[in-house]
Amino acid sequence: MQDYYLWIKALHVISVIAWMAGMLYLPRLYVYHAGTEIGSPQSETFKTMELRLYRYIMGPASVAAVLTGAGLIAVFGMAIFREPWFHVKLTCVVLMLICHHALGRWRKAFAQDRNSKSPKFFRIVNEVPTLLMVVIVIMVVVKPF
Repeated sequence: MQDYYLWIKALHVISVIAWMAGMLYLPRLYVYHAGTEIGSPQSETFKTMELRLYRYIMGPASVAAVLTGAGLIAVFGMAIFREPWFHVKLTCVVLMLICHHALGRWRKAFAQDRNSKSPKFFRIVNEVPTLLMVVIVIMVVVKPF
């Protein structure tokens, strides 16, 4: 496995970047979508954009990030679970996955013209993936504890 470490790491970074791009952009689309009239051409365009971003970019990227992350854990071995920073990182990754699925539920609500959330709500939601990403990067790079 050690021979493949750098390849797994590179694929992990690529998939995380793609996933985070969607995690940062989709809530912004929701901000704009929530301000449009149901059935309007703009609303229908947002539905298409949201579906494509969620299903064809975020979905595969999140799966790839999790699988390559598991591959990195396999390379490091179970010893990594003794590191406190890793538990914080893993908790944030789980929270990111929960956020990902919440974005998916809201996408379905928009698709069915049943959104009940305001643009302000989605502006706040837009900050959650950013905060989680900051903590994850600090844990992985700085390893503060």
